[in-house]
Amino acid sequence: MIDLSKIRYRVVVMDENGEQYNIKDFIQNLGWEENEHEISVRSSFTARNDNTSKGYLSSIIKPKCLVGIFATDGDSLDEEVARGYVETWNPMEKNSGNNLKCTCYDKLYELQKSQDKRYYSSGTGTQSAIEGILDDWKIPQGNYEGPNVAHGKMVYNNAYLSDIILELLDDAAKKGEAKCLIRAMKGYTSIILKGSNKTVYVFRKDNTQVFSQTISTANLITRVQVVGQADDDGKRSVDATLNGLTEYGIRQRIYTRGSDETLEDAKLAAQEIIDNEGKIEKEMTVQSPDVPFVRKGDLVYIISSSMSDYYYVKSIQHNADVYSMTMELELAEQQNSSSNSESVKKVYKVGDIVNFHGGTHYVSSSSGSSGYSARAGKAKITISNNSGKAHPWHLVHTDSGSNVYGWVDDGTFD
Repeated sequence: MIDLSKIRYRVVVMDENGEQYNIKDFIQNLGWEENEHEISVRSSFTARNDNTSKGYLSSIIKPKCLVGIFATDGDSLDEEVARGYVETWNPMEKNSGNNLKCTCYDKLYELQKSQDKRYYSSGTGTQSAIEGILDDWKIPQGNYEGPNVAHGKMVYNNAYLSDIILELLDDAAKKGEAKCLIRAMKGYTSIILKGSNKTVYVFRKDNTQVFSQTISTANLITRVQVVGQADDDGKRSVDATLNGLTEYGIRQRIYTRGSDETLEDAKLAAQEIIDNEGKIEKEMTVQSPDVPFVRKGDLVYIISSSMSDYYYVKSIQHNADVYSMTMELELAEQQNSSSNSESVKKVYKVGDIVNFHGGTHYVSSSSGSSGYSARAGKAKITISNNSGKAHPWHLVHTDSGSNVYGWVDDGTFD
């Protein structure tokens, strides 16, 4: 268990000659954040612009210098939690002393600020499209653990590259693939599975300052119409209509079928819209002492007086000055309408839909890991870890009847 009272930070800057300096004793107003709909980490700090043995700090830290933020829990964890290049450089001279304010972004900021024209022919894979963008912008690549489905023809004119990548990942999810995100980590960019963090932190009333829960139907989509390509007169046919929670009224989305997209593929994509956007939003804001190792896209477990469940981190802001953080969370709920098999299997594999009997789900597959109560219901096997682990199967519920989202034992499903 992490001891939050022992969390400490340090900031290291690399100058234009490659020399590194630990400037933690000069730093104040240190913070970093990952926001929804953005792919780059933003960090900022104010430093006393003292005259050191190497000169004023403003002569060491210059625009485009690399700045790394590190955190330790005073025990086994000592990790880089954010890095970025100085984009805003602002020395200030005052009677009370000189300061230097800096704002930094990681390499993915280039994709947020760059527009491009891109054409992807029908059948282009997710991986080749995304890696092509990273190659063209010379962004160092780490692991690719994301989807690689064939997309329909996609044409982008003057589109931001970050938006193209997010749309490719979203389109893959609509085709039934797992939800993934792009993340810069220690100088490399990876595509990773949402909620794939090995350590799942638990936030309870006794270690959290504020829980604020919101249930909303404001963005609910209850019907999707699949329409075909326009004819010579500009008319489009309605090829299919898929309904969701229409008891909340008709809130319709149009899905335009690609010229070379089959009706079945289009209906599957439309159903994914219903699955992803046709459910009641359950979100939560959490303010707590800072856990600097938590990032956007991570899975966390919330235990409040009104509920206990897994959530994904949608956005997060770390404030090192006051050792606090604020997380915007969304309920970690996954549905898959195509997963309706009722057959009983004696040999299970990733992707199988099973009937979870109820009981305990664990935060990791190892023995001794924390476990929490989970309701019975349909679930999907997302990870198989049969190499002698205590809890070898990772299940994710596929309907609202169950809340299982974690590692379970053999014999707990059929």
